[in-house]
Amino acid sequence: MPRSKTPSPSNDDTAPEASSGIGATRNGPTRAQQAWLKRGLGQPGGKLPLFDRNGQSVSPRLVRACLEKGWAEPWFSNPLKPDWLVCKLTETGRGIAAG
Repeated sequence: MPRSKTPSPSNDDTAPEASSGIGATRNGPTRAQQAWLKRGLGQPGGKLPLFDRNGQSVSPRLVRACLEKGWAEPWFSNPLKPDWLVCKLTETGRGIAAG
């Protein structure tokens, strides 16, 4: 009989459960999304980090979810790393991050 795969708890912004909606209200951010958005509050122009606090890439799924909700917007394209989504907070995102 195969063992079930239960995700282990994690505070990592890139954890699969962090971007799946767990911990979110119907229209609000997940804990991971909220934490990522908050990190942009203290940055010039509201720049959002490409890497989490452990040096791992922020999940593209998390970034795209925030883009779709209008909490973040693309800032510029990086010609050296075109697959990186360089984003900044929107005014709505600032409100979400501050709340």
